[in-house]
Amino acid sequence: MLSPLLLAAARSERMRGLVTSVPLTRGVVDRFVAGDDLEAALGAVRGLRDGGLRVTLDHLGEDTREAAQAETTRDAYLRMFAAFDECGLAAGADASVKLSALGQALPGQLALDHAREICAAAGRVGMTVTLDMEDHTTVDSTLETLGKLRTDFPWVGVAVQAMLRRSDGDLRDLVGDGSRVRLVKGAYAEPASVAFQSRHEVDRAYVRGLRLLMEGDGYPMIASHDPRIIEIALALAAGRSPSSYEFQMLYGIRAAEQRRLAEDHRMRVYVPYGADWYGYFMRRLAERPANLVFFLRSFVSR
Repeated sequence: MLSPLLLAAARSERMRGLVTSVPLTRGVVDRFVAGDDLEAALGAVRGLRDGGLRVTLDHLGEDTREAAQAETTRDAYLRMFAAFDECGLAAGADASVKLSALGQALPGQLALDHAREICAAAGRVGMTVTLDMEDHTTVDSTLETLGKLRTDFPWVGVAVQAMLRRSDGDLRDLVGDGSRVRLVKGAYAEPASVAFQSRHEVDRAYVRGLRLLMEGDGYPMIASHDPRIIEIALALAAGRSPSSYEFQMLYGIRAAEQRRLAEDHRMRVYVPYGADWYGYFMRRLAERPANLVFFLRSFVSR
C-alpha cells in the first residue's frame, strides 16, 4: 500500500517542499546518491572502478519546464565527460540521461538537440549514453529520439520498463545487432490500463523481456537486484559471450552482490549525483520497505 503513495509523492511539488525542507542526515541521502556535485561523484566512481565495477552516471533532474534549466543539465553532462576524460575514467563508462531534464516537454526539438550534443561529447572521450525511460506518456517520444540519435550514434542505449504492457512489442523492435537495452522493472506510478500492477505480473513480464533480449542480436543490460531474476538471466545467457551482456544495479543497493557478480561478469553500477535528488530518492523508498525503514530510522536515531 505504501509504494503507490510514495510514487505519487515523487511527483508532488507540495511533498517535495516538505521532504527537502527536513534536515535529513547526510547518511540517508548518501545511501542512494553519490553526492551533490561532480567532485563527489568522481570520488564514488573511483572507488567502484577500483573494485572492478563499471559505472553509468546520472546527473539528477527531471520534468524540466524551462529552456535555461535544460541547458544547465546539458552543460552538466558536458562537464562530466571532460572530467572523466581528464581523470582517465572515461573508457567503458556510460552516462544515463533523462530526456525530460533536457526539455522533452518543451516545444520544438530542444531535448533532441541537447541529446545530440551530449552524445557527441561522450563519443569524443570514449563514453556511451543510455536514455532513461520515464512515465508512460514519454515512451513514444523517447523511442523516436532514440531512433534519430542512433543515425549518428548507433551505440546509444535505452531503458525499457517491463511493467508497461506495451514493452514486449517495443523490445521486439530493439533486439537488432548493436542495440543496447537496459531492462528494468519500472519505478513510476502507472494506471492499470497501461501497466501491470502486481509484483507477480511484473516479474513475469520481466522474464519475457529478458528472453527476447537474450535471443536477439543486441546487448542486453539486466538491471535488477532480484536474485531470482539474476539466476534466470544467467541461465538464458548460456552460450552467449560474457562480453555480449551485462548486469546493472543501483548505487548503494546490494553492494556485496555487485562485487560478487563483477568477479565473473560485466557489472555496472548506476551512480546518481546532484542536488535535485528528491524524485529519485522517493522512487528508491517506494521500491522496497527496507529502504523506507532505513529512512524513518534516521529520525529516531538522531
